[in-house]
Order: sequence, then C-alpha cells, then structure tokens
Amino acid sequence: MLRFTTINAITAAVFILFIVADYFLEVPIYAYVIVAVIWILITLMGSMFISWDYHITSLHRNITITDNNIAISFDDGPNLEYTPKVLSLLKQFNAKATFFCIGKHIEAEKDLFNRIISEGHTVGNHTYSHASNFGFFSSEKVISELKRTNKLVKEVSGHEMTMYRPAFGVTNPRIRKALATTHFISIGWSKRSFDTTNLSEEIIFKRITKNLKKGDIILLHDSSDKTIAVLERLLLFLQSNKMQSVTVDQLLEIEPYAN
Repeated sequence: MLRFTTINAITAAVFILFIVADYFLEVPIYAYVIVAVIWILITLMGSMFISWDYHITSLHRNITITDNNIAISFDDGPNLEYTPKVLSLLKQFNAKATFFCIGKHIEAEKDLFNRIISEGHTVGNHTYSHASNFGFFSSEKVISELKRTNKLVKEVSGHEMTMYRPAFGVTNPRIRKALATTHFISIGWSKRSFDTTNLSEEIIFKRITKNLKKGDIILLHDSSDKTIAVLERLLLFLQSNKMQSVTVDQLLEIEPYAN
C-alpha cells in the first residue's frame, strides 16, 4: 500500500543515488525531472483518492462482518428540501443511515438536524464551511472548522461527534495533523455513487448495486431529486436481496459520539 512517508523516503533515496552516481557518470537532468513528476502525480492522486489511505487511514468497509448489513451515508446536509424526503424513505423501509453534516447547514436547520438523530440515525462532522479550497487550509484552520462544528452540535443536540468525513474525500499532511490533534475517526466509503455529477439515475444505481457486498459503505448526498430516486430504488434492492442498511458506526463497530 502506498503511503506518503514511504513515497517520500523512496524519492529521497533515488535523488541521493543520483547525486552519488553523478560523481562517476553524468546523470541527465531529465532523470531528476522524471522522478519529481512521478512523486507529484502519486501525491496528487493519493490526496484525492481517500481509499488509498495515502495520508491518513480511513475506515471504508467492514470485511469481517457476519450480518448481511451495509451502511448508507449522506454528505453535505442537512438540506431542508431533500433531507426530509430521505428520512421518510428510510423510515418507510426501516433503514438507518449516517449523515455527515456541514456546520453552517446545521446552524441553519437545527430542528431538522435533531430530527435526523431522533429518528435513530447517526451524524458525523463534515467541516463547518465545506469550502472549495478546503484542501489548502492550514492545520490550524482545519482544526478550527472541526471544533466549531462539534461545538455547535454539542449545543444543539448534546452529542460530541467522533466521526469525520473528509470534504471532497481530500486528505493531506495538514488534515492528518488536524485529525491527530482532534482525535476524529476518518470515515471513507467503498461505493461512491457520484450522485452530484451529471450521471443518470440508472448509471448511479448500477454503480452502487454492482457487486454490492455486506460490509460496504455507500456515499450519497441528500441534495437532489436524482438522489431521492436512486435511494428509493436502492432500498427496494436491499429489501429484495435481504440486506439491511445500518448506521456507519454500527457497521464498523465504533462509537459515534464521545458522550
């Protein structure tokens, strides 16, 4: 498995080897450039693909589970238009889910946020702002966003969240440092729906259900009619295949709250 520290060590070793070799024969400059470009590409991809566990170790699935359970997770809520529709469908099919909520959205929809919890679902931290440049935030700013959201949730619901879903799935050394300080558990996914893209409902549904296995974590967003349609089909699929959606924490056997 590729790791940031491992790739850095290998790259440094190659550069040292080049420098030593340069005493005996001329190492072309393009050799250094090629190694540097490879390092940049691997690091960029490792930062963008949370499943690589390149910078931090996230929990993506439970491969040892015995029950026929999966977990559906929703990012970016609560959303006044779509979250109630999601909750109604989950209730209809007796399914549970986990909502990774944005702090500023919680602030705007406190009653809806508490409804999520009261209906037996769990919640996690998805930053306060979900800013498009979040991946460039300093460790201090990441820590501030996570603590601000947790403080808000504590005031609104009495819960202190322990689970964190990286915004956009982006990780880097600054986020790693922030998580080491705040002690959040990073939660990834094994099935990414891409429901916020222009992909059709049919393609998204097939992406999720193809080779769906017990222990999988599905990523959706409670932010569109398309997702609502996909969710209803997914819940019917689970029902017909005798699979059950549970909360992420139940699936992974971890505690969602510190209190």
